[in-house]
Amino acid sequence: MSEIIYGTNLIVSAILHRAPIHDLRIWNNKTVRALADEFRIEYRLASKEELDAITKHHQGAVAKIREFKTHSLEEIISEEKNLILVLDGIEDPHNLGAILRTADAAQVAGIVIPKNRSVRLSGTVARVSTGAIFSVKCAVVPNLAGAIKKLKERGYWVYGAEATAESRPYDEAEYDRKSVLVLGSEGRGLSRFVRESCDFLVKIPLFGSVNSLNVSVAAGILIYHIIKSQ
Repeated sequence: MSEIIYGTNLIVSAILHRAPIHDLRIWNNKTVRALADEFRIEYRLASKEELDAITKHHQGAVAKIREFKTHSLEEIISEEKNLILVLDGIEDPHNLGAILRTADAAQVAGIVIPKNRSVRLSGTVARVSTGAIFSVKCAVVPNLAGAIKKLKERGYWVYGAEATAESRPYDEAEYDRKSVLVLGSEGRGLSRFVRESCDFLVKIPLFGSVNSLNVSVAAGILIYHIIKSQ
């Protein structure tokens, strides 16, 4: 099933990363039109009213994409970057999109998500990521604990973000040059098997009245701290 994508940055990113887009419609968007011509992508000129009927936020360009490319765990490991993210049951597409955007900015090697009990890669995720869905490698695996085991066998140390009595404040932990950061679902946190697969548990201290941070906010804090500390 095709997904709708729109907006200059998102469609430009899709074209540059050779995503399988089709049914590209353009109204008054010279940037997308020039790039489509350069990459020899078929498009048709549309009216503003036609695009408005799809979305009011089109910025003059709308397209469909057949699928969002996924990668193997081995492809992510081969990136030879020092941080991999594992997302345990993230269900909100806006959170996944925001995490992808941060992962791109921080040059994370890739993101691993489970096949079940997780948000899928979608048009909403793509839009929130502002195109990072095309630049950050994503692996969809049948078993997260098994994927973590494989990463540990390849020399990675695994840090789970979970506020427990045993968790260390994130800025007091030492991070290995090859690290995996595991983030849990918005409501349930880390699942038991995934939590037990982690080498260390870290937490972000909270000083106000709320008892948790949005997972994408926590991801941003932890990603940049780990990279700075490595």
